[in-house]
Amino acid sequence: MMDLRSHPHRRYNPLTRQWVLVSPQRTQRPWLGQTEKVSEPVLASYDPACYLCPGNTRAGGARNPDYTAAYVFDNDFAALLPDTPPGRFNESGLLLAENERGTCRVVCFSPDHSLTLARMTPEQIRPVVDIWAAQSRDLMTGPLGGYVQIFENRGEMMGCSNPHPHCQIWAGETIPNEIATEGASLRDYKAAHGSCLLCDYLALETRLKERIVLENASFTVVAPFWAVWPFETLLLPKRHVSLIDGFHESERNHLARILQQLTACYDALFEVSFPYTMGFHQSPAGANSEAWHFHGHFYPPLLRSATVRKFMVGYEMLATPQRDITIEDAAMRLRGAARL
Repeated sequence: MMDLRSHPHRRYNPLTRQWVLVSPQRTQRPWLGQTEKVSEPVLASYDPACYLCPGNTRAGGARNPDYTAAYVFDNDFAALLPDTPPGRFNESGLLLAENERGTCRVVCFSPDHSLTLARMTPEQIRPVVDIWAAQSRDLMTGPLGGYVQIFENRGEMMGCSNPHPHCQIWAGETIPNEIATEGASLRDYKAAHGSCLLCDYLALETRLKERIVLENASFTVVAPFWAVWPFETLLLPKRHVSLIDGFHESERNHLARILQQLTACYDALFEVSFPYTMGFHQSPAGANSEAWHFHGHFYPPLLRSATVRKFMVGYEMLATPQRDITIEDAAMRLRGAARL
């Protein structure tokens, strides 16, 4: 009989309809390798050279106001522009390109340069949640809001060039690849089963209790059965909500609290400010949102310690993603870190 904890096997991701290879026999115990600590610089609350701190001049020349809470502004070097001229290129059906318009904004979580979500209080994070909701509503109802993506790259390892606590919001005319794939899976599941894929998945994980990391009255964080990254997590609302601006006041409070708890849990795991990419997936504008279930993805790269990370190389780039440590072991370690 196949044992998921000791035999190589594939696991299916019903959101992306892709497989991940799990090879637990390569790690005969939950954790191997060095667990060295790293010394991190202590950041000041204000950095005169930081282009995101209050009152400072940004890289594009504009000056920040002396903001005292969460602050949002248009990205000075945006990846999407609202005035991109229309156009389409097609060479023999093989070389295709078309214009894409959009808006990119930056949200500073706090005026305090030294903070992260893990070091903020839920009360400090709550205004950020409100900005996410308001910006999503504003951008989705605008002419360029086909889809609104909220995301944060945390740490130099994830390409973040400024440690000031902040995230980005990009709104484009078209539906991005990941959202199109998940949307098709959610709609097809709804058509086949008459229920929500992620509602059913959450109910199953709640019953099994093997991969749940954190939960409160409104949200559950689970290490998904199909996770690719070593300590990947999936944040799910317990109520079926399609858009971030659909959360009630109490749910927004609970979202702020569980975000603080989860990021603090990551920091405690290796006693380091844990790098990650995180983002929320929600229904595209104008879509039939009945099948859509709002959720958040956390993709942290660290594998064995504060300095040993997972890379997508070799077989993973050429064939399919692969992991050694089982998702169940990762969930166990995250739960342990949450109790620290």
